[in-house]
Amino acid sequence: MASRREGARDSEWARHWQYPGVPGLDLLRARYVRHSFTRHSHEGFVLGAVRRGVEDVVMPGETIRARPGTVVMINPEVPHSAHAGVPEGWSYATLYPSSALVAAIAEEETTLRGTAGFGETIVEDEDTAQLIRAVHRAAEEGNALAADSVLRVAVARLLHRHGQSLPRREPLAAGARTAALARELLQQRMAEPPSLEQLARELGTSPFALLRGFKAAYGMPPHTWLTNARVRTARRLLESGTPPAAAAAAVGFTDQPHLNRHFSRIVGVPPGAYQRERARTYKTAEPPCP
Repeated sequence: MASRREGARDSEWARHWQYPGVPGLDLLRARYVRHSFTRHSHEGFVLGAVRRGVEDVVMPGETIRARPGTVVMINPEVPHSAHAGVPEGWSYATLYPSSALVAAIAEEETTLRGTAGFGETIVEDEDTAQLIRAVHRAAEEGNALAADSVLRVAVARLLHRHGQSLPRREPLAAGARTAALARELLQQRMAEPPSLEQLARELGTSPFALLRGFKAAYGMPPHTWLTNARVRTARRLLESGTPPAAAAAAVGFTDQPHLNRHFSRIVGVPPGAYQRERARTYKTAEPPCP
């Protein structure tokens, strides 16, 4: 169920869930006032529509102010953070379609070639903002036909209006190759990561060179990237039924409160609420058609 704090003018609530009628999609509907999202990135896309208030989204090189009537579009693996832009906070509906889902829609409905994505981060587009909210309503009502249909119309419309083929990855320069190796090592040794000095020594470079190269490649320093990676792995563990305390230990957090703090600031809800929604989704899912 949604995580809520009731009674005060600045009460916050959030629901982060999956609807089995639309595979490849996560949904978040929330009101935040004091809550802030720390710097992180997503494996798939982010499509957000603010209903009330203002959300300040901190992107590489700029801060955008998401107001009612706008749509925020963030491509996969783009680092960002967010917080309230006004004292009363913001309420919004967000869709997290997977890269595979967006690619399938782009292939069927657009002429974009290569990897499809968005060339703008925020646009004035009230019609599509309403569609994003309509996907949430249909999913919450259990209307799979409407949720899937409206989602595809919304994504296709955004791709037609604001889509582009994302640049191809160029061969990695030496600093970027070292950063990629550092990322692999941190992923492999997530529960017991080396210090920056130890990591640099293993890779034959200096700590500051590694720090600069990693941030240039991934938009965040190694320790921030590692926290993001730990939360991603914890999400998968929670989805498979691992208790939060065990998930915390498996990914290298000192204890469950440590996981709770970082998980909430990246996902938007505590790990317990996240897991309960997944369990509830699986229990209420319709069996596949024969």
